[in-house]
Amino acid sequence: MPFDVIVVGAGAAGAVLAARLTEDAATTVLLLEAGPDYRSGEQPAEMESPNPFNLLLPDHFQQQYMYPDLMARRTKWQEHRVYWRGKGLGGSTAVNGQIAIRGVLHAFDRWEEIGCKGWSGADVLPFFCRLEDDPIAANFHGSDGPIPIYRAPVESWGSVDKAMRQSAMALGHPWHDDLNAPDAEGACTYPINSRDSKRVSVNDGYLEAARDRPNLTIIGQATVDKVLFDGKTAIGVLAIVAGQVRKFEAPLVILSAGAIHSPVILQRSGIGPAALLNRKDIEVLADLPVGEGFFDHPYCRIELKLKPEFKATDVDARHTNCCVRMSSGVLGAERDDILYVAMNHGGIGVESDSAQFGEAMVNLILMEAKSRGTVQLRSANPFDQPIVEENMLDDPMDIQRMRIAYRHLGEIARQAPIQEIAERVLLGDSDLPLSWLETASDEEVDNFLLAQSSDAQHGIGGCCMGRPGEAVVDPECRVYGFEGLRVIDASIMPLDCQANTNLTSIMIGEKMADRLRRSI
Repeated sequence: MPFDVIVVGAGAAGAVLAARLTEDAATTVLLLEAGPDYRSGEQPAEMESPNPFNLLLPDHFQQQYMYPDLMARRTKWQEHRVYWRGKGLGGSTAVNGQIAIRGVLHAFDRWEEIGCKGWSGADVLPFFCRLEDDPIAANFHGSDGPIPIYRAPVESWGSVDKAMRQSAMALGHPWHDDLNAPDAEGACTYPINSRDSKRVSVNDGYLEAARDRPNLTIIGQATVDKVLFDGKTAIGVLAIVAGQVRKFEAPLVILSAGAIHSPVILQRSGIGPAALLNRKDIEVLADLPVGEGFFDHPYCRIELKLKPEFKATDVDARHTNCCVRMSSGVLGAERDDILYVAMNHGGIGVESDSAQFGEAMVNLILMEAKSRGTVQLRSANPFDQPIVEENMLDDPMDIQRMRIAYRHLGEIARQAPIQEIAERVLLGDSDLPLSWLETASDEEVDNFLLAQSSDAQHGIGGCCMGRPGEAVVDPECRVYGFEGLRVIDASIMPLDCQANTNLTSIMIGEKMADRLRRSI
């Protein structure tokens, strides 16, 4: 039967859309998810753990809840390596680090300046408030949303958390209680989406309360091939469900498959760069910059070989509680563009089949990347993962800021609180000692960063919002040139939100659900 709305992807934005739109009993929604359909509480204990590496690293979990054959090249100096994306209800919110940092409000003001009317900091703040249940009483927080916000008390932190906090403050970084407060800088407690030491994904927070509604249909293990059209009007999607090709119809199709898969669904549907589609023998319906403008947050670490008494021993020990936000001060860069992160064990970017609890680190993330890459379909086969070229650190301002910030991370690591817990301190995945940073030339540090940097698994862009002739979607998330087709997820972000993308993607779902409920 036809539905009113088809939502493709049950991740951070798609789950929110499905839950919010079906609050109106007259609106029927079909939610299609490429991964497994399961109720909240049916997921493995590893998915609920405060330590995400219990889920991220074992092969059997990667096969079930991620895309083990999805690869990305970070910089041009590197080979393609695994790019973690969640698969299943909750999407990446079910497998990520549970970091609940809002996009900084001044970042959204820049969105509006480049043509995204209605997306300023003042416009998006109410929807950040709507999604959260935050115990901090303030007019810039919400207290009854589906996503709980938790901040671990300092006394419960891991050894690296505490040492980085003390080291950063020794260098003059201030302490701030609330990283999600406007203009918060300095050392902070990481807010996380957790309750009673268990992850709360959008499956837990949104879909569980909605899934028994008669107007919501959820189908898992449904790989969407393409959008179907009557002329330039979307009329449904073609999907493969349990090995069978099925057609689903609706007057409104919303792609919420994320920054990797929303672009390639559009490309398979004939919407994208004409030259690419012609090479793949796909009929061109519209020549739009789909798959362009993709980026992630560059990430590089300093590894700490901890003394035995400071190592984490509990497999559910929280991997990080402390971060430090600062501004690089580089001319032309936005403020709040640098984030330092303590890691008590394991590590993003460490290729392993299990968390190594003795391997701790302090990390640098560039939170306002200028470099842009691409997401391009490999073939017309919907089961072939796309070719992802991040092109990280290609922009001169990015490599300059990473170099400056990595040297400062070295200063943090040289402080007594970190030195006292570590037997050895090494740079990245190398045998270089911390002292190398004191004598290395800028060119040597740049080459090191190009070889060593990974990403923070924060895929952004690819179906960017903006002005006609420059973008894929308009400020209402409508695909230019088409009726009944929208993209609503992290792929629409035209510029950096300057934070982990978790909460911003949920906010996008909340904001657009509010808009759609006024128009459907």
